[in-house]
Amino acid sequence: MKILVGYNGSAASNAALDLAKDYAKAFHAKVYLVTSMEGGSREKIDEVRKAEQYLEAARKKLEAEGLECEIHQMARGMTPGEDLVKFAKDKAVDHIFAGVEKKSKTQKLLLGSTAQFLILKAPCPVTTTK
Repeated sequence: MKILVGYNGSAASNAALDLAKDYAKAFHAKVYLVTSMEGGSREKIDEVRKAEQYLEAARKKLEAEGLECEIHQMARGMTPGEDLVKFAKDKAVDHIFAGVEKKSKTQKLLLGSTAQFLILKAPCPVTTTK
């Protein structure tokens, strides 16, 4: 079994990580920790380094529990939702875990909703946490 966790170091993504950890233990699953950044000139080097640190800390947490884990930091010019769905399809992921954060209607209009995109487009079940 393969599990994908959309991870950015936020409280919501940490809740998703904790739930995915329990699920991975129960089903002896491999975990993919994935951060998606839009890429291009918008990305600042300190944000990229911070994302790397968050992923590495999460990887260590899972490996300390005896779980197989891979980390992936994406900057392919896609939205985070598109990136995670494509990754899930490419790796034949069985389940996706993602944290959701409350956004205003304006933020949703301008930025979209990654969780909504995942739920509607993912090739497998999606569990969201807050």
